[in-house]
Amino acid sequence: MNKFCFVLVIMVLFMASCKQQPISQSKSEYQSPSSLNPGEQTNRYSRRAPVAQQTWFFGLFKKKQKLDWGDQLVLEYYERMEENAKEKRKQAKEMEKPQYSDWTYFGHKRKPKKRPPEKMKFCEECGIRH
Repeated sequence: MNKFCFVLVIMVLFMASCKQQPISQSKSEYQSPSSLNPGEQTNRYSRRAPVAQQTWFFGLFKKKQKLDWGDQLVLEYYERMEENAKEKRKQAKEMEKPQYSDWTYFGHKRKPKKRPPEKMKFCEECGIRH
């Protein structure tokens, strides 16, 4: 029994002394970034510095800048977005017209005439008598 207690105490002391530090507090020469220790943050997606224009023949003529493929795609995207915004503005302006916004037009371009009940005609456009 005495040997068993002695071995047990030795094992407990050994385990306590060998306890590892958590990963976030471990000290090593090189620490790779992780979710616990993200390290240095860098901005990978910053805009490029504009390239100086190339000129020739004493600066009288300028060469056209050729865009990189990615820059060209970005430029096309912005052009498409501007066209879409213009189209939406045009549709919104069209919807402000009374034939779309006023319920008395019944889908007609011009407001239907108000006739007396005996002279009302069936309208094939909207399916109502007026």
